[in-house]
Amino acid sequence: MTRCLRAGALLTTAVLAACAGTPVADWTLNAHSDMQQTLAAALKGEPRIEAAAFQRARTEIARAGRTDLLARAELMRCAAHAARLDDGACPGFEALRPDATPADQAYADYLAGQLVPADQPLLPPAHQAAARGDSANLAGIEDPLTRLVAAASLLKAGRASPAVVSLAVETASAQGWARALLPWLQVQQRQVQAAGDATQADRLQRRIDAVRSALGRGPAR
Repeated sequence: MTRCLRAGALLTTAVLAACAGTPVADWTLNAHSDMQQTLAAALKGEPRIEAAAFQRARTEIARAGRTDLLARAELMRCAAHAARLDDGACPGFEALRPDATPADQAYADYLAGQLVPADQPLLPPAHQAAARGDSANLAGIEDPLTRLVAAASLLKAGRASPAVVSLAVETASAQGWARALLPWLQVQQRQVQAAGDATQADRLQRRIDAVRSALGRGPAR
């Protein structure tokens, strides 16, 4: 993840200005950097680094009294957890929902699988197709985190084909995002087992065991 990464940019206007060489307040750059570290740690499976970086980001944003951006920071962290197929609410965002933009509120509903069709146009373009259950453009999503979140949305809706799951697996693998990769490998293994492909299931088990070892976990029992 680069400093000027588009997807996941906490303070889009400020960050783009900084990338263009326009001076911006230090807190915006610090918060963006800390959020990038938060997301990377969440996807890799480094919970202590994630927690510390996120607290720093929240502190920077709180200095400016920007509760709308605090809500967005919570939402970004929840998106990273959605990408790794965590099943849970986003209480940090919900506490700040009244201060969030309509677009962020719609995105939160999208992550929760509760988006109403009328709010689909509020989503980032890359997610609108996934919200409709359309996976045709998934491979064309440039940003890997955005691609994983869209794939997770399709999976939650019961519309993740083996091709979608395979793309999610290889996306997480290419980034070295072990904590995101593990559950996607497990989904893929269940799919091939259901198809009766024991050889592929065994190969996936070896990949699963390798990732579990990297995360400091023992083999699945």
